[in-house]
Amino acid sequence: MRYRVLERASWQARAHDHGARVDAFIEPHLARRAETIKHPVHDFLFTYYSQRPAKLRRWHPGYGVGLADAPEYDGLKGYLDGAVTASYVESQHPLLRGLHNLLRATESRPAHTGCFGLHEWAMVYRQSPDQVRHNDWPLRLGSAGTDEVVESHQVKCSHFDAFRFFTDPARGRNLLQPARDDRAAYEQPGCLHAGMDLYKHAFRLTPMICSDLVADCFELARDIRELDMRAAPYDLADLGFDPVRIETPEGKAIYVREQRAFAERGAPLRRQLIEECERLLNAAPQNV
Repeated sequence: MRYRVLERASWQARAHDHGARVDAFIEPHLARRAETIKHPVHDFLFTYYSQRPAKLRRWHPGYGVGLADAPEYDGLKGYLDGAVTASYVESQHPLLRGLHNLLRATESRPAHTGCFGLHEWAMVYRQSPDQVRHNDWPLRLGSAGTDEVVESHQVKCSHFDAFRFFTDPARGRNLLQPARDDRAAYEQPGCLHAGMDLYKHAFRLTPMICSDLVADCFELARDIRELDMRAAPYDLADLGFDPVRIETPEGKAIYVREQRAFAERGAPLRRQLIEECERLLNAAPQNV
C-alpha cells in the first residue's frame, strides 16, 4: 500500500493538540480517582468503557499514514517502523466486519425518540436504597415515586447494554427484549447509549483510525452522558446538573428535543466509522 509519511515536527504537533484536547476530560477524572471521589456523570466513560486514559491520550494517525523518527511507537500494537501494518489490519477483519454490520444496521433505521430515558429508572425499579447503583445520590422522587414513574410508562429500551442492567421486576415491563447477540437487530440512532457507544466502536478500531475521530466520538459520548443522567431519577443538583423531569410533559419535550439533536450530531460520526471500516476491509493484504 502507498502511504504518506508525517515528519516528526508535524506529527508531534498533532499529538500535542490531541493530548491537550482530551486532557481537559482526563485530568479531572484522574484527580478525582486519586482522591477516591466518585462522579456519577463524568467518570462513566472511564469506568464503564475499557479504554484507559493513557490510551485515549496517545495519538495515532491511522492506517495509511507513517510517522518519521517515531521510536515512541516502537512495539505498540499493530506498528512496525512507525506505521500500522497491513497484516495487523487483516488480522482485525472479524472485528471490522462485525462493527460494519452493526453500524450499517443502526444507520438504516429512523431515530426513535419516545423512550424518555426510562432505562435509568428501570435500573433502580423496586430496589432498596442500599441496592441503588449510584446510592451516594438521592432519588429525586424517592423510591416509591420512582417506581410509580416506571409503572405509569411504557418502557421501550432497545439497547442491550442498558437493558441488561434492569432490575428483574423491570425486565418484563420492557416492550423489547434485546439480547447480547442480536444488537444489530435492535440498535437505532435515537438511542442515547447507541450514540455513546460510537466512542467504544472508535477506540476498538485504534490504532487503525485517526485519534481525531476517536476524540470526536468521546466528546459526543461525554455530552450525551450528561443528558442521560439529567433525565435519570437521581438528584444531581449539587453537581450542577439541572434535572430533565421526564415524568412531566415539559420534561419529555426537552428530552426528545435534545435526543434528536444528539442523533443528528452522531450521524456523521457513525458514517465516518462505517467508511473507515470499509476502507480497512478493502485494504490490500500486504505490509506497509
